[in-house]
Amino acid sequence: MKNWFHIFPKNTGLSLYAWIIFCLLPFYFVISNSTLAEIIAGVLMIGLFFTAYRLSFIKRGWIVYASITVELAISTGMTLYFGYVYFFLFLAFYVGNILSKKKFVSLYVINLVTAVSAMGIGFYTQSDIFMMQLPFIIISLIGIILLPFTLYTRNKQEILANQLREANERISQLMVMEERQRIARDLHDTLGQKLSLIGMKSDLAEKLVETKPDKAQVEIEDINRTARMALKEVRELVADMKGTRLRDELLHVQEILNVAGINLEVQGNREFTNVPLLVENTLSMCLKEAVTNIVKHSRATECQISITESAREIIVSVQDNGVGFSKQVTTFQESGVQGMKERLEFINGTLTIDSVQGTRLLMRVPRIAMSVKREERA
Repeated sequence: MKNWFHIFPKNTGLSLYAWIIFCLLPFYFVISNSTLAEIIAGVLMIGLFFTAYRLSFIKRGWIVYASITVELAISTGMTLYFGYVYFFLFLAFYVGNILSKKKFVSLYVINLVTAVSAMGIGFYTQSDIFMMQLPFIIISLIGIILLPFTLYTRNKQEILANQLREANERISQLMVMEERQRIARDLHDTLGQKLSLIGMKSDLAEKLVETKPDKAQVEIEDINRTARMALKEVRELVADMKGTRLRDELLHVQEILNVAGINLEVQGNREFTNVPLLVENTLSMCLKEAVTNIVKHSRATECQISITESAREIIVSVQDNGVGFSKQVTTFQESGVQGMKERLEFINGTLTIDSVQGTRLLMRVPRIAMSVKREERA
């Protein structure tokens, strides 16, 4: 139930002026053709009704039930004695703001039965007064029947709309967080591998600078080329966050492995067919992470990348002839494998690792994950 109160209800289909009239009409019926004692008693009943009406909105527990009982009693008394049936409309508005289905049905039935009974008795005991206001009584009865359902439905829709809005806001926040994490991973993959390679080359150049200056010069040239490559990739990443194409990533991978002295063999099509950019970008970034692990940990001399497309799935395999995964790193976090798994899981993909005679990473993405609307390819 709403925890606020309005003497003049909002969004009920009736104007504010209609509710003002409903509030003023009881004074008219009490004052007209009544004795002073009846006027005093009627005004007190009206004041008591609105007091109980306010309490029914702002209080909880037994006070609410006591207030409703008082309202029903006053509405019945005003109907029987003065022919004033409009207080039942205020009760109908109150019932419509109850969110509990059981309480709504119970109070709706009680209010309707009480109103119809009071009107029936009133027609029998004071037929002249009731016949004079027959149109107003019929309108009030229709309002008593329909108003609670209108308000109940509208309140439920408002709650659902608020929940939907909150859910959309939460989704937007999660999308922002996911995008930040993606950018962080991309920067890590872009700069991390290059900086690691620069560090390795720098250490080697430092050792060779006195004994083998020619080889040291070669390493320094590699460092310079790698640094320029890293700067270029950062600029591309910042300038265009749409994603990384497989063909572009394979060129970067080729350069990295050449600098590291690892031969690369690529099997399969270098460009995907009818694959969403999100899937291609995810596989490209996972491929970059896999190659980074080979350069940093494998001590390999050969690397083979195989790309296979079928009607059911896409398979990307990365194989090296190094020392094996178990000897390369101690945890998934150190190798970035956990990040690769999370990325692939986001597109319903899987990652398996075989560490016999080197290391083989197998990335699978089912075609069912690509049934969404295709994105425009560059």
